[in-house]
Amino acid sequence: MEKTVELNRLGLALADYKGKPSTLCPGCGHNAIANQIQAAIWELGLAPEKVMKLSGIGCSSKSPNYFLNRSFGFNGLHGRMPTLATGASFGDSSIKILGISGDGDTASIGMGHFKHVIRRNVPMVYIIENNGCYGLTKGQFSATSDQGLVLKHQGVNLLPPLDLCMEALISGASFVARTFSGDVKQMKELIKAAISQTGIAVIDVISPCVTFNNRDDALQSYSWGREHEAPIQGITFFSSREDMQLENFEEGTYREIELPDGSYIVLKKIEKDYDPTDLNAALDLLTESYKYHYFATGLIYFSEVPPAIQEQYDLPAEPFNRLTPDRLRPSQESLEAINVSLF
Repeated sequence: MEKTVELNRLGLALADYKGKPSTLCPGCGHNAIANQIQAAIWELGLAPEKVMKLSGIGCSSKSPNYFLNRSFGFNGLHGRMPTLATGASFGDSSIKILGISGDGDTASIGMGHFKHVIRRNVPMVYIIENNGCYGLTKGQFSATSDQGLVLKHQGVNLLPPLDLCMEALISGASFVARTFSGDVKQMKELIKAAISQTGIAVIDVISPCVTFNNRDDALQSYSWGREHEAPIQGITFFSSREDMQLENFEEGTYREIELPDGSYIVLKKIEKDYDPTDLNAALDLLTESYKYHYFATGLIYFSEVPPAIQEQYDLPAEPFNRLTPDRLRPSQESLEAINVSLF
């Protein structure tokens, strides 16, 4: 009997969302992220051609090769992925932009670009594949490496780490989350919610490097992640209110958050009575998790989405990349009128 292939609402199979075979180390957390990105986009019923994938330099920036073969992709300069995303968002605001970066690409050479793409509220999903080292160049410490971390070829890290969720919060991001590549269910639900945002959504994914940073006492290792991950809520994504199955949740143990596109995430309380819409609570949670050395995972913060950067300008409805040169180029008469107006 022939096996039935499950199709999404567009009539596409999961195989239509796959990429090339991975060349990353077997067991690399980045591969799990790639798998959940393609699963999330397939479940949402987005056409691969409606997603743009951008990256910089590093192991993380190879990841877009491993999902969405049919999507447009661009691998740019080290730390400059946010500038690509900014330009692309003006070129065609109808495309969902998926930016993949690493802790080196974002927290070192790209930190300024990371902060400004958030400040400008460029509509995109910004995923940081955070392994706490430079895996592509033999495992040097990165800006998120834990202070005191000992690596075989690097010695002892003397500097404190940057918390990229904290940096995203104080830069003004309206959607900030952290997850662990070993927790694929939570990761997929967060990715679906982030894609449903209309502004920037930042997800910091703790993604172990099995070659250079997977010792049991390393903060970004699989064993540490499993033992010290502290989910702050259970997360379920629903495409609409009609799809929500709230009978599965005991009254008073969950809260609903409506996303800008009309979809919902339901957050089920686990242990903490945590309010992800409270900025001060989010900052306190990250400060506490750093102090007591654990990973708080889940939706760290969500707020009403401010206007995206394109909404600040009087742009035509038709995407710029569909306009022909004769429509983009001002006429001689209009240029002369502009010049006259400046005198």
